[in-house]
Amino acid sequence: MPFITIEMREGRTLEQKRKLVAEVTRVVSEIAEVPAERVYVFIEDLKNDAFGKAGKLVMDEDK
Repeated sequence: MPFITIEMREGRTLEQKRKLVAEVTRVVSEIAEVPAERVYVFIEDLKNDAFGKAGKLVMDEDK
């Protein structure tokens, strides 16, 4: 039973998340040869003030 976690910056629409979950499920199901019903996909929205890159908060990148 595959568990897939996707972490990405916040801001995607609900429709984009639905498409992402559907496609990831389809591909994992096909490659891992498991029924789609056994594939779990978790999306974690990362707030721009909750992580950094190159020594700066992501929210400060454009400053």
